[in-house]
Amino acid sequence: MATVVWLTLQLAAVVTVVLLVVSTPIAWWLARSKAPWKEVVGALVTLPLVLPPTVLGFYLLVAFSPSSPLGQAIEGVFGQGLPFTFEGLVVASVLHSLPFAVQPIRNAFEAIGDRPLEVAATLRASPWAAFWTVAVPLARPGFLAGAILGFAHTMGEFGVVLMIGGNIPGETKVLSIAIYDYVETLEWDKAHVLAAGMLGFSFTVLLAMRLVERRLGWGGQTR
Repeated sequence: MATVVWLTLQLAAVVTVVLLVVSTPIAWWLARSKAPWKEVVGALVTLPLVLPPTVLGFYLLVAFSPSSPLGQAIEGVFGQGLPFTFEGLVVASVLHSLPFAVQPIRNAFEAIGDRPLEVAATLRASPWAAFWTVAVPLARPGFLAGAILGFAHTMGEFGVVLMIGGNIPGETKVLSIAIYDYVETLEWDKAHVLAAGMLGFSFTVLLAMRLVERRLGWGGQTR
């Protein structure tokens, strides 16, 4: 049981870091771009919110299979495929949790407006410098919300991780899969322990977000 918890925490931590790296340029572009088709990109990013996780997991499994061009390319470069590996779980979890990070960061960037960046430009700050010294610090609440939501969402994933990762102890068997296994084998006590832990974790995350929102006064930026 301890191995399952540790593996899940590892997955959530890695996914959160990758999410922040990947989501930041996407959120910035969606917040600042005037392209008429940017909302098409926004809809694609948000798609995992409404797409059944098993559907996303199925198509990822097909895309990463050894018989697909992408799967063959990945195996040729890295020496192994992504299905039924921890790395595969990371990729699938990042795609599945992407809207939970992109949306609050995008909202935070949009809330900044043009004025602070215009002031930075008058002080001869380059766009790159203005981004890191002005936009990112002002959007800190959005980054915090994205990190919390991404971490929490990854902790509770089931359909995507089952499809792309399977149920390999020590490699892809995370908390949600373990609970399912215990229920299937009628080990209710063990299922209760893990489920109650997840319930408490979820409540703590939501409560922490509300308290942080109230303290920093940025609740309106993340909704």
